[in-house]
Amino acid sequence: MTTNRILHAIALLCVAALAIALVSQHVFDMQPCAWCVLQRLIFLVIAVVCWLGVLAGRAIPGLRRLAAWLAALLGIGGVVAAWYQYTVAAQMFSCDMTFADRFMVSSGLDAGVPWLFGIFASCMDARVDLLGVEYALWSMGLFAAVIVLGVMAGARPQGR
Repeated sequence: MTTNRILHAIALLCVAALAIALVSQHVFDMQPCAWCVLQRLIFLVIAVVCWLGVLAGRAIPGLRRLAAWLAALLGIGGVVAAWYQYTVAAQMFSCDMTFADRFMVSSGLDAGVPWLFGIFASCMDARVDLLGVEYALWSMGLFAAVIVLGVMAGARPQGR
């Protein structure tokens, strides 16, 4: 599989994760917490980085590999966020004043794009299962896949 295809696959996985989160929220009324929307932001940034790497890589092929490594690094950030949500934040009555809450509020994204980044639940209330597995664990698994794919694409020899 070429670096371009891997970058496209990563971006599509991230967009699919966002779509599932939005359907869960807007169709099934599963309201997100601060850590949920932070992970949405990370998925969105990874998709943008990958597609920019594909586009810019046409002019400078090395940018594809850079985009792949950036996606892997962002994936690590996503794993940390999902892990924190699952192990710590989900046990708290409120995620108010946690890193995710402060970051999302100070960025203005929660107020500026509330349908995507609005914080409408506490972390404890946002604990939801899909097929018997908590959303945070699904998210962590997808971020792990992004890391693996990013490393695969970043480590490929130039020109592939």
